[in-house]
Amino acid sequence: MKRLTIFVFISALTFSGFAHASKGNPKQGGQRISFTATGEETLPHNNLINVTDYGAKPGSFEDAVPALKKAIEACKKNEAIKLVFAEGRYDFWPEHAEKRNYFISNTSSETECPSKLKTVGLLFEKMKNLTLEGNGSLFVFHGKMTTFALTHCENIHLQNIKIDFERPTMSEMTFRTVSDSVIVADIHPDSRYTIVNGHLQWYGEGWGMTNFHAILVNPAKGTEVYSSWAPFQKATVAIIAASQVRFTGDFKKYNFQPREVLTIRDPIRDQVGGFINRSKNITVKNVSMHYMHGLGIVNQFSENLNYDSVFVMPRPETGRMIASFADCIHFSGCKGQITIENCRFKGTHDDPINVHGTHLEVTGIISPTRLKIRFMHPQTYGFEAFFAGDTVAFVHSSKLQVFSTGVLTSAKLISEREMEVEFAAPVPRDMVVNDCLENITWIPSVTIRNCRFERVNTRGLLITTRKKVLIENNEFIGIGMHAILIANDASSWYESGEVKDVTIRNNIFENCGYNSTPGNYVIAIAPESHGSENIVHRNIRIEDNLFKIYDFPVLTAHNTEFLIFKNNKIIRTEFMKQGDKRPQFSLTDCRKVEIKDNTVEGFDDLSAQIENMGKKELSTDISNVKMILADKKK
Repeated sequence: MKRLTIFVFISALTFSGFAHASKGNPKQGGQRISFTATGEETLPHNNLINVTDYGAKPGSFEDAVPALKKAIEACKKNEAIKLVFAEGRYDFWPEHAEKRNYFISNTSSETECPSKLKTVGLLFEKMKNLTLEGNGSLFVFHGKMTTFALTHCENIHLQNIKIDFERPTMSEMTFRTVSDSVIVADIHPDSRYTIVNGHLQWYGEGWGMTNFHAILVNPAKGTEVYSSWAPFQKATVAIIAASQVRFTGDFKKYNFQPREVLTIRDPIRDQVGGFINRSKNITVKNVSMHYMHGLGIVNQFSENLNYDSVFVMPRPETGRMIASFADCIHFSGCKGQITIENCRFKGTHDDPINVHGTHLEVTGIISPTRLKIRFMHPQTYGFEAFFAGDTVAFVHSSKLQVFSTGVLTSAKLISEREMEVEFAAPVPRDMVVNDCLENITWIPSVTIRNCRFERVNTRGLLITTRKKVLIENNEFIGIGMHAILIANDASSWYESGEVKDVTIRNNIFENCGYNSTPGNYVIAIAPESHGSENIVHRNIRIEDNLFKIYDFPVLTAHNTEFLIFKNNKIIRTEFMKQGDKRPQFSLTDCRKVEIKDNTVEGFDDLSAQIENMGKKELSTDISNVKMILADKKK
């Protein structure tokens, strides 16, 4: 029971001084923030905090960060409260923002970005039972910032917010006229530039661009392809108008076209769009991420994550093409249930969704129960990836075979790259240095439904988790590479692990794969394993989907068992010119595959190619099955 506070007001003048600063928002049911005789603030009885009571001024363009820091501190005084924004625009500047050192998966190496200091606009640490209610407000960030971070939090709801940047770290220009030696381009108003010694330089609020990664957008076709800033970097530039320039240089080999949009960024991932770390029961609902700098929203070692009606796409009134510097929503080492529904992703430089764990390589056998392990990919390191009590899979790196499991009694970082782990029982005798460990306590179930993925340069979904996966009622439109990739590797990205129960049903796949010809399969089951005797993935069902494809490839799989492709419809489109005729299905080292009861329009027939496996492993009604190096056991 809270103690009753007695309020004493020294004079009418003093009271009137408090009244304006503590006024609540009637539309939100806000109550006044009250003060004791000693000036100590007390919380409203309905546990509702209005940011305006702490000095935030919507629509003022002033830095809201100092006021929001005070409001968040007030939130920490109660366990169940709501942080409310009156509808409007709030600006976030880096000068007063919280700074934290975070090692974040898949971001940057020691060479690319030695400092891991993040500048966080909205920081929530060790908080529970909080709802951030944006009421449709627009949060505008300046410079390079991580928009929000939740660390060691529980039962948090972020809702009804729009997030954008005043000057995105993505620069964009539209080609007006194009020739082999001269290009006239319209610079997007949000893309600041200057001319130095006859050459164009991009800059922003507190940053200049010195490294360049370019993607070319064709808005009419809805495509994004890899391109280059190099010919423009060398070209001389003249200003025609405030946002129009003329480049004179050598453009012959690039085949640029009028009305295409070149989008350019620095490839270094020094911040992230948002960070959810060591937290659980987090809901992000009706949130628009109109631009994110760095990797997007990264969920790391967190549990039970729900994304509902999240829109990663440019704010329509800006006319920009790109909403995300890299991935949109990234999950590394999470567990519980991940649900992503009613979301839309449009205009990204990398994958909208990636769900994976991390393989750490064994570098030393200290004792029968103790190992030294190492983060191997340059951009992933520095965080605790194993904890006492976790169950761990022992994995043969080359074959990606799980050959045993064990339970940890201790785990600790001994450097930014290395951990030392100890098991309750001796490690397997056949384990060797260079094998890997995967944390199989921290693996999630995943549901992705009723979402639209559109105009993406790379893949749509990357999913590797051994728990149940459901991908249904989604649209994949103009995805540059595989719409869905099920990988697993211990040699490149070190993203684990195997899948055991995946259902892909009632989705529409349209004109995907144009950036990966001739291997432009819509769905790829492609573990980076070596050897024909090992099975990596199991129990994948692809049923009742519509594939609208301009070329031939549909599905490729290897080292997979119990794969079903059934009751799907495949329709040819005129989106792009078809390549050479080749099979719709390519299977290598697979077992117990079923391809049946599918219909086709615009193709003569369906065909399959199988390699290192006998025909008995494929149950199909396709008559055209080509065998290559058939398994001797056929």
